[in-house]
Amino acid sequence: MDKKLLIFLCAIVISANAGAQQQTAPAAKNLWLESAKVDSAVFPEKLFEDTKDIFLRNDNIVALLLAGGLSVMMTNNDIDERLAEHFRSHPSFDDLWDETFDIVGSPAFHFPAVAVWYAISAENQDDLNKQRSMTMLSALAINDAVTLGLKAVRSNDTPNGDSWAWPSGHTSSSFTVASVLHEFYGLKVGIPAYALAGLVAYRMMDAGSHWASDIVFGATLGWVVGHTVAGKHKDLEVAGFEVLPYLGNSYNPAIGVNLLKCF
Repeated sequence: MDKKLLIFLCAIVISANAGAQQQTAPAAKNLWLESAKVDSAVFPEKLFEDTKDIFLRNDNIVALLLAGGLSVMMTNNDIDERLAEHFRSHPSFDDLWDETFDIVGSPAFHFPAVAVWYAISAENQDDLNKQRSMTMLSALAINDAVTLGLKAVRSNDTPNGDSWAWPSGHTSSSFTVASVLHEFYGLKVGIPAYALAGLVAYRMMDAGSHWASDIVFGATLGWVVGHTVAGKHKDLEVAGFEVLPYLGNSYNPAIGVNLLKCF
């Protein structure tokens, strides 16, 4: 009887464990959703802090002022018009490549791509890539908000006659992406990313969608935003802790890592 009772109790325990796993399985499939709920609560503060870091740095302000001054000079000295006439007479891209660079360079492409990056990272509990995707999202959001604000203020027409030309949103967004990738992965990823951003910028002039001055300022804005935001957040963090090397001391030499978090 004791053996039968023991077998019966073991069966109950096994069944209970199986039932618990079945109940928790659906929740595990929504890790990205739970993570998004938590991160969305702190994201506005992250945006605010990142924005301050961008526009309270003297070197960033100087770069943007220089790019703005160059844009004014290009407009007032007919450089924009001469370059636009050149592109009208000597188009470079056929319809396929024109459409490709238009799509790849669009913020409407960048934001969903980053959302997929975030979802996959959260689902796999990959804290590093989840944080990097949030940094990219912050940089893109700030860049696009500034770009749209400047477009509304300037409110000039493109060579094609469309409204809201300066600065180029495709260019600023593409250079934001390239700058963030450069900060995170170095030149091995940065150089191809900059090359693609450059092709997007060239396409905007080639198609008559933007003046050259729109491109100059857009590229500068994207570079400033991307490098500032990603440069601030590129340190490795795990579960909110900054990962630092540990080398011990002369009395107790060792190699390892420190987990640091400020409360």
